[in-house]
Amino acid sequence: MTMVKVSGDTLQLGELGITFQRTLRIPDDGRTYPLPPGLGAFPLRRVDDYADRVPREWLERGGVFLPMYQREAMWLSFSRTYWKPCALKVGIGKVCALTGERWSEQLHEDPQDYLVTGPQPWLDGISVGKGRIRQFVAMPLGMGYTVEAQVTGEERFGGIQLKLFEPKPGRFTEPPQMAYRTRASAPFAMGAAPPPPACARPSDSASMGLGAGGRMKQKIYPDPHGIDTWSSHDTTRVFVHIVNTELWREITGERPSETPVTAKEYARHGLSWFELYDETAPALAGTQALRDVQSIREIDEAKFERPLQDDGSVEPGPVKKLWMKLSGGVRDGNW
Repeated sequence: MTMVKVSGDTLQLGELGITFQRTLRIPDDGRTYPLPPGLGAFPLRRVDDYADRVPREWLERGGVFLPMYQREAMWLSFSRTYWKPCALKVGIGKVCALTGERWSEQLHEDPQDYLVTGPQPWLDGISVGKGRIRQFVAMPLGMGYTVEAQVTGEERFGGIQLKLFEPKPGRFTEPPQMAYRTRASAPFAMGAAPPPPACARPSDSASMGLGAGGRMKQKIYPDPHGIDTWSSHDTTRVFVHIVNTELWREITGERPSETPVTAKEYARHGLSWFELYDETAPALAGTQALRDVQSIREIDEAKFERPLQDDGSVEPGPVKKLWMKLSGGVRDGNW
């Protein structure tokens, strides 16, 4: 099993680094937006380091935890030695983010329920069609907004489940020489407060899951190497708990980050959005199960007479194009 550790605010699964990026919540207005920027990584802490303070339910799953505001958005950024990819399953509330199927410990190719690092540098949401996703947006459990609630009929887990599959020995041995580019990320300051005094162990009632936000242009690429490339024995699994900011402060004593900038304010300042030059790259088609998931705005409209969030359209500022090199549909390098 590959070693799991936290380095700064990066979750390290062997050679794979994953950061959970704060970002703009794009409007859910029927339009399809380009990629929003990263606004710095969410702070990440190990459950074991706060074993006497975290909810008892967490101790069974272990893993790591991070804070989010209600209706705040995130995207996952993957960093790994570009010539040695891995397969990664991503579950939200133990529902596959690519297929909408219930969580499985194994890889499946029809439909493909995993992504491949290298070709896939990031994931911003659930796959709802060829080249389209709906943004990951945090919502409390128990209100029916999460993808987990809609697909399974219950909200038991929340958070994010990750499982890494290493390549079989000898599959990738020759590193090509290739320059790369990355999606811009601006650091976001977070202050710390003194550790909290000893108190009763909190409950798990402040845990959060991920619902579906606005639409975005993003391809989920098919596995260019084939499912037989990945080892079913050399694997690592980790649970990422998402908590509200009050519970974060109670457990860690750290002041949570400020509320993120809105999409309207970002656009007003003319700051950059992003797209990839990947028109010739193939993409997974998505599944009906995830296309049927209602967005947070749609659930709001069914529950309340007035809107609870601002989904007014924005005009994106300059859109920067990021290059990728393809050869027969297989990406050769990194960004």
